[in-house]
Amino acid sequence: MKIFIAKTLLYSLLIFVFLEGLTRIFHLYQQYPASRINDLNVEVNTPNQKGYYVTGNRRMNFAKFNINSSGFNSYREFTPTKETNEIALIGDSFIEGLHQDYFNSIGRKVENRLDDGTEVYEYGYSGYDLADQLHLISAYKEKFELIDHIIIYIKFHNDLKRDTYIPNQYRVDLQYSTSFQIRDKVKLIAYADGIGIFEPFRNLKNKIFGQKTKAENEISHILSEKESKEYLENFKKLIETYGFDKNKTVFLLDKEKTSKLFTNYCEQMGYDYIDFGSNLERSKTPTTLIYDQHWNNHGRNIIANVISDYIRKKND
Repeated sequence: MKIFIAKTLLYSLLIFVFLEGLTRIFHLYQQYPASRINDLNVEVNTPNQKGYYVTGNRRMNFAKFNINSSGFNSYREFTPTKETNEIALIGDSFIEGLHQDYFNSIGRKVENRLDDGTEVYEYGYSGYDLADQLHLISAYKEKFELIDHIIIYIKFHNDLKRDTYIPNQYRVDLQYSTSFQIRDKVKLIAYADGIGIFEPFRNLKNKIFGQKTKAENEISHILSEKESKEYLENFKKLIETYGFDKNKTVFLLDKEKTSKLFTNYCEQMGYDYIDFGSNLERSKTPTTLIYDQHWNNHGRNIIANVISDYIRKKND
């Protein structure tokens, strides 16, 4: 019996080492950029990182990221001047673009389409809501005063749940927790997590505590009238706190998935918005990735075209 147990443990260890080696050799594991809260109280990725964002059990998505000195995924540094034209593209993971090589980002696509020397600065960070975004603009006030166009990607159902900015210290601290440290050291666990093996357990925990699952959070955009009114009031409070430059700031949104209370209020107040939803809807080929709702390369091309068309009209 003792020999059987010893052999079982030995073979299990050898299999684990073999699978761990394969995971590392073929880089099947997920890498997340480390994050921090900087001196300006802005949550960003830790500057000057490089790595690969991997998704799927067969490396269905393998994209290189490059975190610049400002803490954002971009192929360029953010150095606005009075002499050059700049666009700030601000948003969450859809703008951060970890699902695509950083040198083929939405910002780079916009630059290529405009082809006039315009520089696009992508201030994208997973989880950003409007409070994060407006605080970012305020914190980097001197830079944003030099930037010619500010485009804020917003999802009404998800980005207006609060009216006050507080940095997410819990999320930053979580990356140093024991479970996260183990996942980062043992690549096989990171791979298993990346392909969703642990997702049923998380969903079970969420159901027990009455919370929405990750999938439900991604696809749910229908709000009650009470929620819509509450979110609009949060929007008003944030605008009152941080201000809003109507001359160069515009919201990027899917009008079909946005409360009419919000779009009507924007039109009433003269807040401009770009509706990309109809363009995605008209596409005859898929615009999102197979395994989640983020835009694929075709979807990003459409978004870049919509932004470029808006900027051309604005500059005419």
